Amino acid sequence: MDKETKREIILDNYQNPMNKGLKDDKSYILKNTNNESCIDNIDMMLKAENGVIKDILFDGEACAICTSATSIIIRNLIGKTLEEAEKIIKNYQNMINEKEYDKELLGELLVYDDIYMQPNRKKCALLPSDAVERILEVIRNEN
Repeated sequence: MDKETKREIILDNYQNPMNKGLKDDKSYILKNTNNESCIDNIDMMLKAENGVIKDILFDGEACAICTSATSIIIRNLIGKTLEEAEKIIKNYQNMINEKEYDKELLGELLVYDDIYMQPNRKKCALLPSDAVERILEVIRNEN
């Protein structure tokens, strides 16, 4: 993917993020995640039924990288099984951390494949995946 396409995808997801806004609904699991070194502070809610992610919502204040990554992660995970979601999150985190990963699983998340070149932005890109990972852990522990 060329740099201009990456930039357009990131900007579009920052300006028009998917599923921004929380609900007062106890069927969702809510986690907060933040970056102590910048403004990134997001709440993420996930609803799963019968082992499938039905919905994910988020809200908060965050930079373009964090907001767009959150939006793209949400788009990639809704409708996936919990196992599929775990695999996507693991591969995404591996990509950000310059470890081996499966490109086929990541779709638009590949826009962050060179974020490692800006080490101070890695945390921004990882925040939403950290929140999802913590929510999936709660679901695993409940079952």
